[in-house]
Amino acid sequence: MSELVIQNLHINIGGKEIVKGLNLTIRQGEVHAIMGPNGTGKSTLAYTLMGHPAYEVTAGTVIFKERNILDMTADERSRLGIFLAFQYPVAIPGVTVANFLRTALNARRRAVNPEDKGISIPEFRKLLKKEMDILRMDHAFAGRYLNDGFSGGEKKRAEILQMATLKPEIAILDETDSGLDIDALRIVSEGVNTLSGGDVGVLLITHYQRILNYIKPDFVHVIMGGKIVESGGPDLALHLEERGYEWIREKYENGITV
Repeated sequence: MSELVIQNLHINIGGKEIVKGLNLTIRQGEVHAIMGPNGTGKSTLAYTLMGHPAYEVTAGTVIFKERNILDMTADERSRLGIFLAFQYPVAIPGVTVANFLRTALNARRRAVNPEDKGISIPEFRKLLKKEMDILRMDHAFAGRYLNDGFSGGEKKRAEILQMATLKPEIAILDETDSGLDIDALRIVSEGVNTLSGGDVGVLLITHYQRILNYIKPDFVHVIMGGKIVESGGPDLALHLEERGYEWIREKYENGITV
């Protein structure tokens, strides 16, 4: 079973240190939720794990499948089995959802077996329709240009559709709940739950407890000052909803960390 092991990770952006010695292990089948105030390093962690070039790692390691992925490009990390669902997905006019997903899927298959000739069009169509049905998406969606003119909910469903098609071993979801109404949130969450049942380790970054009503985390972590200062089970998110972050901030400022 694969696991992503983050050890003593320090990250700078624009000359400022944002993440300051973060430690976390995510195993396949586990759902980890990371919460915390704005500007504490949640999205910085997500983009760094996926290899965004604007984020500079000054110390630490991230081990996945016995490799330090910090030495790898973003596409190499993806082919290895790591996936990032963006908070603000980018539109790609001229590239349909179906063509994008088939190209990405074939790249992953060839990473496992260089002799792989790629998934056939009929097989891919069958796979795509199955995953779209789970997300309650009109099949015509596959012919639209990726994220071009999509609503916020459509963009988030497209991200989860990518996750469903590529079947990563570790999925990082960066504020997937932002911009979603209740119905869209429920549908997207159902898709994540279907995928995370034993095969996918999920790192879910969120500000709010509401998505955790639908995606039940095994672990909840609070990041503050660039490191994880509190960890617990699902009840921790409920405490944060009721009491905010001030009680954790006081513990952190008094030097009590986990």
